[in-house]
Amino acid sequence: MKKIRVGVIFGGQSAEHEVSLQSAKNVIASLDREKYEPLLIGIDKEGKWHLQDEGSFLLHATDPSRVVLHTSSENVSLIPWKSAANIQSVTQNLGLDVIFPVLHGPYGEDGTIQGLLKLAHLPFVGAGVLGSAVGMDKDVMKRLLKSEGLPVGKFLVFREHERKTISYDELKKSLGIPFFVKPANLGSSVGVSKVHSDKEFEKAIDDAFSYDTKILIEEFIDGREIECAVLGNENPEASVAGEIIPTHEFYSYDAKYIDEKGAKLVIPAMLSGETLSEVQELATKTFEVLCCEGMARVDFFLTKDGKLFVNEINTIPGFTKISMYPKLWEASGVMYTELIDRLITLAINRFEKEQQLKTHQSEKR
Repeated sequence: MKKIRVGVIFGGQSAEHEVSLQSAKNVIASLDREKYEPLLIGIDKEGKWHLQDEGSFLLHATDPSRVVLHTSSENVSLIPWKSAANIQSVTQNLGLDVIFPVLHGPYGEDGTIQGLLKLAHLPFVGAGVLGSAVGMDKDVMKRLLKSEGLPVGKFLVFREHERKTISYDELKKSLGIPFFVKPANLGSSVGVSKVHSDKEFEKAIDDAFSYDTKILIEEFIDGREIECAVLGNENPEASVAGEIIPTHEFYSYDAKYIDEKGAKLVIPAMLSGETLSEVQELATKTFEVLCCEGMARVDFFLTKDGKLFVNEINTIPGFTKISMYPKLWEASGVMYTELIDRLITLAINRFEKEQQLKTHQSEKR
């Protein structure tokens, strides 16, 4: 049987570049080699695409604080039209059957590369252009969820030109203390600050605006951090829930990816059957409201009085060795290799359905 050629794309021009490298390493290692033939494409921080060798595509691969993409001498590019040789370099034409984008943050999780892959008529894992863009923008995401009656915390949005109107005293009055300041379009807690006083305020605003032209300022919700993984296209299913107990001030970038003791992961989370059902129902509802497909991880806060709040969705969740998404599915009976297989199958099935759609009025069904 001919193997399916899977292009794994990772790295990218994002503050989450290093996280992507760690995730890609695990995805590549978990591909069923009896069924799939991987082709590795690393995108450096300048945006160049490199054809990678599996044995040497990362430097300092075992150290999350030092991991670096090993850029090769052979650059490749995607051909944005139907072509059997949809990936090309100076020396060769390469054909791929499906793409697994392991790209976190802007240019990878925000609909950018998804649009490029659609132009190239390539199936790809995860949400499409709309679901990716909506899931990445925390402002739009929360407004959509709120409009559908899903529980979200209080938040305010500011754009760069409104910077001088941001008042610490007004925020303290409307949101309380502490509150969070974060870029609207980023993940992995990059650029996120927890503000306790006016002394921390200006630095938090500067930091968030250094990553995005739009920021969110959110109320602090005193509750347990609960996460749930979602898998599927038209009929998504939810995993068991997990809980994150940070040892840091909050679940920061370092706590997630650098400090192995930065948080305790409890899987499955200690929840009543009723609360677990509510988490799973809210997770799949969030997934559907935001037009997601393939995969996502939905994060919640659970307060002491039992109220759930949707915090955010991640349409390309982490796949590192300490990431919740694969761990939640493993606890639900879906092992890592099977999970990767199901995600690729979902991508191909969606693509095949889309190919049946008419693109010209004169076409016959």
